[in-house]
Amino acid sequence: MLVAAAVCPCPPLLVPDVAAGAAPELDAARTASTDALGVLAASRPDLLVVIGPAEPAGRGIHPEGATGSFREFGVGLEVRLGQDRGTPAGRPLPPSLAVGAWLLARTGWADAPVEGLGVGEPLDTARCMETGRELARRADRVALLVMGDGSACRTVKAPGYLDERAADFDAAAARALGAADPEALAALDEALAYELKAAGRAPWQVLAGAAEGAGQAGRLLYEDAPYGVGYMVAAWS
Repeated sequence: MLVAAAVCPCPPLLVPDVAAGAAPELDAARTASTDALGVLAASRPDLLVVIGPAEPAGRGIHPEGATGSFREFGVGLEVRLGQDRGTPAGRPLPPSLAVGAWLLARTGWADAPVEGLGVGEPLDTARCMETGRELARRADRVALLVMGDGSACRTVKAPGYLDERAADFDAAAARALGAADPEALAALDEALAYELKAAGRAPWQVLAGAAEGAGQAGRLLYEDAPYGVGYMVAAWS
């Protein structure tokens, strides 16, 4: 059963070593993310699953102890998913899960076993929801760290350039995340999300499936669009 969730953005720039001189621009997002992870720790889960968008090579389950790095972003920083409990490292973590692993290490996570799940952007809503339901059945007390960004089309300098639909899409996602509303998350248009380059849509809908019937209450801790990309932080408990 889902007992708590933290929703955080997943740009590698969240990691100060990657952001370098621009690091202060995301200080508020880092602080909010730390607060959201505090809700996970307080829930005392039996299992924590970190979910994030991934390219084909990074999709599927990543066991505790799996490692990732930020070398492709010019930084020799390595991270580990959870504790090293002697489990095989497996495949390298995709960037979204590497950012999640960095957040966990930053907050000193040592509570429950941790797994990673990389999901593909094309995963349709029905499969996302069913994946979430399966995760919620994995243990008596399951917590999720859900990594994902909103649209990448909020300004002319955004990665996807300016799309007038982006602000409304992000506002709808932020309302759903802040209200811990699984139905509203499930209603996010997957085709529109793809057009707006919203990498968080699939992970958020996995969360929606896991949260069905769990009676979660939510708080939106951060919402902004630096670099023209929608970033949101929310805590569910």
